[in-house]
Amino acid sequence: MTTLFKNATIVNEGHRIEGDVLVKNGRIERIDSSIPEPKEACRVVDCTGLHLLPGCIDDQVHFREPGLTHKADIATESRAAVAGGVTSFMEMPNTVPPTLNREKLEEKFAIAARTSPANHSFFMGVSNDNADEVLRVNELKDRVCGVKIFMGSSTGSMLVDNYLTLEKIFSGTELLIATHCEDERIIAANKAQFPDADNASYHPLIRNEAACFESSFAAVQLAKKHDTRLHILHITTTEELRLFGNMLPLAEKRITAEVCVHHLHFTADDYAQLGNQIKCNPAIKSARHKPALWEALLDDRLDIIATDHAPHTLAEKQQPYQQAPAGLPLVQHSLLLMLQYVREGRISLEKVVEKMAHAPAICFNIRERGFIREGYHADLVLVDLNDTTTVHRENLLYKCGWSPLEGRTLPARVAHTFVNGNEVWNGSQILEGTTGERLYFDR
Repeated sequence: MTTLFKNATIVNEGHRIEGDVLVKNGRIERIDSSIPEPKEACRVVDCTGLHLLPGCIDDQVHFREPGLTHKADIATESRAAVAGGVTSFMEMPNTVPPTLNREKLEEKFAIAARTSPANHSFFMGVSNDNADEVLRVNELKDRVCGVKIFMGSSTGSMLVDNYLTLEKIFSGTELLIATHCEDERIIAANKAQFPDADNASYHPLIRNEAACFESSFAAVQLAKKHDTRLHILHITTTEELRLFGNMLPLAEKRITAEVCVHHLHFTADDYAQLGNQIKCNPAIKSARHKPALWEALLDDRLDIIATDHAPHTLAEKQQPYQQAPAGLPLVQHSLLLMLQYVREGRISLEKVVEKMAHAPAICFNIRERGFIREGYHADLVLVDLNDTTTVHRENLLYKCGWSPLEGRTLPARVAHTFVNGNEVWNGSQILEGTTGERLYFDR
């Protein structure tokens, strides 16, 4: 389909311009101040009063398929993603079975090709004994987003604490390594100090600042030793921010970092009201860290905003603290939550677009996505900054059916989402009939 977006406020690459965008065959053909309607059949979208953004790229989600589909699956969560303006996602390997070989990796790509309206990629997982299999993925470096190493906080066989395994992968992979950094020895010692911990307010004391810093520091040292392309996920502490710089353009950085929307939004003070609903790893920590995370985001020590979308059923979350799983669902409202902070003056709309679309594309070398540029794939989101969205269970698309943001009214609305030129969300419902594409990487 040919689509002409008329009279849009286009937010892209640090600028806002008024103009039109012409899309043909799934790609952006022309951007101009005024584009006449073409002679062939064409849908015209009147964007008066709307802002046209490149689709968000979430570099860290858990969609739970295969094996944990009572919580979520690729079909349901990708629909929640596009309803929230997220047009591409990169999904984590801690499923059942875990994604520890190329065959399991390709099985997930096949599921997404059938069921996901969003573009997609999947991380190859690491265990203490699959280093050779991980290095085989070098052959797929243009077709796989990266390698994921849990240097803390995982289940089954995915906690990697064998130094020889880490050395082999850091020295041998040609892909980006994404790490979850928490030191399990420190966490175990902290648990021993709080044997009677019976509510989520203990979580940031057990999974504390030292656990995060020591693990992140170890990952950085390994990356510097081997000149590895390292991306540390979900930074939560003031202390870790010392490990990252902002003197180089993002495209030249070898070590990058991500912050998640819930660590920018919640603090440990919120456990009193939300309890296990906001229990996650790494933990939401004391209020002293939140201003530091915001400062580092704005000065580019933190490169990407993501969600770590990690749904569990409400029944699972309502278990006692020590049994309740960690993780919370966020992908449907991550952009809208950041637009709240635009309204409050904390961050500019241009910076949100940079951190949620441009930066993931640059960081992962994603081919021809993440920008509104002629020739690029038409992954586009129209947002209405003069409308609102109230989060309630009836409008959630997550299979788990709940959100820690329930009852909150956010000061914007995702009016339309287009993936590869196809409209997949019209502001009130998913438009079925098209699927997203596999992401490719220029490495």
